Amino acid sequence: MSESTRLFHKFQPKHYNIYLDINRAQKLITGQTTITGDAKVKTISINQKGLAVSAVKADGKTVSFKDNPAQEAIDIDLVQTGDVTLVIDYTAPLTDTMMGIYPSYYEINGEKKQIIGTQFETTAARQAFPCIDEPAAKATFDLAIKYDEHAGETTISNMPEVKVEAGVHYFESTVKMSTYLIAFAFGELQSKLTTTKSDVKVGVFGTKAHQANELDFALDIAKRSIEFYEDFYQKPYPLPHSWQLALPDFSAGAMENWGLVTYREAYLLLDPDNTALDMKQRVATVIAHELAHQWFGDLVTMKWWDDLWLNESFANMMEYVAVDAIEPDWHIWETFQTSEAPAALQRDATDGVQSVHVQVEDPAEIDSLFDSAIVYAKGARMLVMVRALIGDDALRQGLRQYFEAHQYGNATGADLWKALGDASGIDLAAIMNSWLEQPGYPVVSAAVVDGQLTIAQQQFFIGDGHDANRRWSIPLNSNYDAAPQIFDAERITLGDYAELRQAAGEPFRLNVGNNSHFIVKYDQTLLDDILSDAENLDAISQLQMLQDLRLLAEGRQISYAAVVPLLARFANSQSTVVNVALYRVAGDLKRFVDPASEAEQQLKALYDQLSQAEVKRLGWTANDGESIDDQLSRPVILNAALYAENAGTILAAHELFEGQAGHLDALSADVRILILRNEVKHFGNDALFDKLLSAYRQTSDASYKADICVALTSTTDAKLIARLIEAFEDADTVKPQDLRAWYRGVLSNDAGEQAAWDWIRNDWAWLEKTVGGDMEFTTYITVTAGVFRTAKRLAEFKAFFEPKLNTPGLTREITMDTKVIASRVSLIEAEQTAVNDAVAKAVK
Repeated sequence: MSESTRLFHKFQPKHYNIYLDINRAQKLITGQTTITGDAKVKTISINQKGLAVSAVKADGKTVSFKDNPAQEAIDIDLVQTGDVTLVIDYTAPLTDTMMGIYPSYYEINGEKKQIIGTQFETTAARQAFPCIDEPAAKATFDLAIKYDEHAGETTISNMPEVKVEAGVHYFESTVKMSTYLIAFAFGELQSKLTTTKSDVKVGVFGTKAHQANELDFALDIAKRSIEFYEDFYQKPYPLPHSWQLALPDFSAGAMENWGLVTYREAYLLLDPDNTALDMKQRVATVIAHELAHQWFGDLVTMKWWDDLWLNESFANMMEYVAVDAIEPDWHIWETFQTSEAPAALQRDATDGVQSVHVQVEDPAEIDSLFDSAIVYAKGARMLVMVRALIGDDALRQGLRQYFEAHQYGNATGADLWKALGDASGIDLAAIMNSWLEQPGYPVVSAAVVDGQLTIAQQQFFIGDGHDANRRWSIPLNSNYDAAPQIFDAERITLGDYAELRQAAGEPFRLNVGNNSHFIVKYDQTLLDDILSDAENLDAISQLQMLQDLRLLAEGRQISYAAVVPLLARFANSQSTVVNVALYRVAGDLKRFVDPASEAEQQLKALYDQLSQAEVKRLGWTANDGESIDDQLSRPVILNAALYAENAGTILAAHELFEGQAGHLDALSADVRILILRNEVKHFGNDALFDKLLSAYRQTSDASYKADICVALTSTTDAKLIARLIEAFEDADTVKPQDLRAWYRGVLSNDAGEQAAWDWIRNDWAWLEKTVGGDMEFTTYITVTAGVFRTAKRLAEFKAFFEPKLNTPGLTREITMDTKVIASRVSLIEAEQTAVNDAVAKAVK
């Protein structure tokens, strides 16, 4: 469907009256949708998918219609153009796909229950009611819901409920909004409510399977996030309330439905007394992300899905801006550096990756745009660059102009650049289009050539790549004044290096702060100068050194063997960001060793060497008043020591397990995952397996569930692995929303890799039927590619997935991931001996 044939151009809705009668027992939806709008032509099309339309009336008179499956629509013949009122009667199934209107399942004291919720992004509103299901087709909505209701149930939607008559719940008319943001839910819900300074009602809702205090953390973060955004955007929250709802079955992490944000339970509800700090940070950033959307995405919405980045990149940056403001002690931007930045840099270096702005028309292809490493992480880095260039004052002024110009309407990327450019006096479009429209990113080479300090840019690739001679407008962020603010040439000379070095009094560096989306390759002279005092660099600079060296090794521009001897320089850091970066590099070295080989034993010895001092300092138990860095570093360091098979660390974990054997959920959440996994790996048996699997089924604590998943999937017992594989398709044990984590856990286990790979190939049709309708489906391919590292597995991957290349939504992922595995195989074959020799030398 090209822009010229979008349904909105033929019929422009103004208002919807949506009546839904939902019968949970029969899994049947009976609906009537009344749409008033402006027909531009006599034959119009209305989106629907899976609806059984029984009658269509236009201005009270029955009119003919026919199915148009190619456009997921019905075509309606009108008598005349202009204002028209359509009434469409239909029925639809209540499905278990986690899309459209669907049930979520949970248990309380062994009794199975369900709540009904919705998920309409990207194009699933058409599965619930007939509509023009395009972002630009904004309208107002009146929603009326009837269902097989019983006492004690709660019904919520985007807007407040105004009345209940004859069992029908009526809600206040919405503001003008896009169809994909409509939401409602009903069932036995508990809630906690508060009010912001500006009298916006804020609530958190969840099932009664949870303790009441599990709602408290989210309520506090949501309230303070809205207050922060109202101040930062200088624009009041546009609706009467902001409900946050945890759904037991939810494919994505969360969804920004206007006024009724929906979440996976793991990303909203938590035990305030025993949840790891990094999980609290994760929940806070997810909430802040979705609430950022209430303005940026909901109030002003992208005109079409090609500008999805307008929604997601901005919200991804703002989640960190908001949490940094409301919880400054967390230093949340460090998490951005250890999660978003490396994800973007890794993914964006593979040839064939999508650009941030991507043309797309086919509804089946739209979901494939949701590449978290590009549209979210790279896009956020892109906007961090903008923020650094123009400053917060201009950013806020520009956003205020943007909201005023486009509120309750739609916008494009050009509209944002204009508003921010007008506010800052900088031609941002000229700078940022190179980042927005081009895939990939540059490596900036810095070298002393004939005494002259020279820099050059070229696209960076991991694996084979076609150099299309791309150039970027790069904010260099150098510590030398001789370097330009924006570098857009292929190569420039900055001046005599000896003179510049003496004047600066410090080594030459680029991308100080690691906020721009590029990496740096220093020649040996410049690198030695920086490394000579590496231990005294600030934590972000140390992270950046490790990050860039790792990527250069991935891209075969330097050898991993050359990086190995440098690791010890960073081993005694007490900074989380340095530890995460250090063990990311060390983790990559695992690819070069074969299971149970001498090389693997040497690598474990290196891990032991790197971790032992910090293990001794931190121990297993938190100390009163310890730093946030210590809290976040402890699991990183202990995980390294457990990989090293340090006997003392293994025994200490076992003793902690024994001490809490009757209440494993009470183990400190900071290290519980390590204790449980250690027990399964080193002391496991059938009884422990059964005990943990039973606990997994019974607990409502999502963090504890995730810990058990990691522990159980680490078993080396073949018969227990077979039982895990059986559980993959048992929704009473492993919910489809959680299946990917179980699959990844078994696949990444040397003892389980073959069984998991056999399962996904044998049961692909089942998997596609179960989770194939949502945007997470392609990540099963990504996860598989993330594990494979041999020529044999590459051949098997290609044999299985290449016949699926023409499947809508899968093409880019299969192509990309084939390249990812191929480059890894090539790297290992070329460097395995040198890397393992370097490791052996490092531990002598």
